This record gives sequence, C-alpha cells and structure tokens, in this order.
Amino acid sequence: MTSVSAAIRAVLLTGDPRGKVMATRELARAWRRDALAFDFATEMPERPAWPEELELLPPNRMPKRGKGGSLRSAIALWHSLAHIEFAAIDLALDMAGRFGEQMGRGFVGDFLAVAADEAMHFALIDRKLHTLGAHYGALPAHDGLWEAAHGTRHDVAARLAVVPMVLEARGLDVTPAMRERVLALGDLQGARILERILDDEIRHVAAGTKHFVALCHSQGKVPEIHWKMLVKRHFGGTLKPPFNDSARLTAGLSRDFYAGVA
Repeated sequence: MTSVSAAIRAVLLTGDPRGKVMATRELARAWRRDALAFDFATEMPERPAWPEELELLPPNRMPKRGKGGSLRSAIALWHSLAHIEFAAIDLALDMAGRFGEQMGRGFVGDFLAVAADEAMHFALIDRKLHTLGAHYGALPAHDGLWEAAHGTRHDVAARLAVVPMVLEARGLDVTPAMRERVLALGDLQGARILERILDDEIRHVAAGTKHFVALCHSQGKVPEIHWKMLVKRHFGGTLKPPFNDSARLTAGLSRDFYAGVA
C-alpha cells in the first residue's frame, strides 16, 4: 500500500497545473477510501514544482494591474488569484505531509480536504482565465506564500498561525469587496466564483484555528497569546484592517487573537 507521505510528495512535485489538480483530487479520494498507509517515512520536498513557464518576481517588482474594467486588469486580477489558489494547494498538501505524523489522522484528513478545495478553486479560476484569452503562467507571480510556509517548516504551531490564521484569514477580509467590484463590472460568473471561494475559505481558516487551539491546550498554552508571539516572530508583514469580523468569528478566529496585533 502506498504511504500517504509518498503520495503527497508525488503531487507536490507535479508542476503541470492540470496534472496537479487531478492528482490532488485523486489523493483526497484515496485518503477517504482508506487506500493510503498512515506512514510518513517519505520527506516533503524543499519546495513544490510549479509550471516551468511561470516567472517568479519579488513582490516589489510585480507589474501594475492596469485600470479597473480593462481586459488587461481583469486578466491580471484572475491570474493573481490563480497563483494564490495554486500555491494554496501546495500549502495544504505540505501541511498534511510534513506534520501529519505529529498531529494525527484528523489533521491529515482536514488538510487533504482543504487541498482538494484549493484544486477546485484553481480549476474554476483557470477556466475563467481561458475565457479571457489567457492562462496560468502567462503573467509573472511572486513567491511570498511559499516563503511564508518555508519559514515555518519546523514548527506546526507557527505554520498554523501564519498560513491559515493570517494568510488565508486575509482572504476573508478582501474577497467580499473584490466580489462587489467584479459584480459592479457585470461579471456574474466571476462573482459566483469568489462567493464559492469565500464560503470554502471560512472552513479552511476554521480547520487551521481548530488544530492550533487544540495544540495550544495540549501544551498548556493560551492560544491567543501564543498566536501573537508566533505571528510576531514568523510573519514578516503587518495585519491591516478592515477585518471581516463576522467571517473570522465563524471560523473561530475571534478579535481576542488579532485586535492587539493589527
């Protein structure tokens, strides 16, 4: 029987976008069928494979999107979202493969389900890009998401604090306004995609928060205090309002976590 760690590593090292989407979905199905051994002898790669044509730039060298409402602006928006979702597949897979032995079966199942959701999100956005005459890899992207993950590769609490509870939680804040801008341009299909992503991301943040809080309690730590310490140590950016407090609260991320950090 194939080990879950070997299966995860194989998907992480799949750079072709369609191939990664299909492999992620099959991996999640295999886990649900109990067709993978709970074995973590296979190490995760230092970084995942991405499309060969994708040009990675530092965040401060990323080109401007152009004026809102133009085709160029629309392509830039959806390409940036495609990159976020593609990287999110790898973040969820790496979470399950790197920390699964320590955290247990429920943790692995939660993050393989997150990876399958992210794969579906990417597929929806990539299809949207094709309707605009573009594709993922046609524009440059930056490596900030993976760098944040790589910096927390030795500490599951830090990874949970930074990735689901900061980076993904930020999506809860910005997606509603983005959806309204897309809707104002008459793009009903795009608005529906963003609505679906928002609904799913609430569950993703909730999964990360649940496991972070449980880990803190098992170690006798106060979750809110420990989270603030880890964010200060491992997150290079700043937490900026406005916050989608209702969505964050639904995900278990109360203001007690982030009020004093923003």
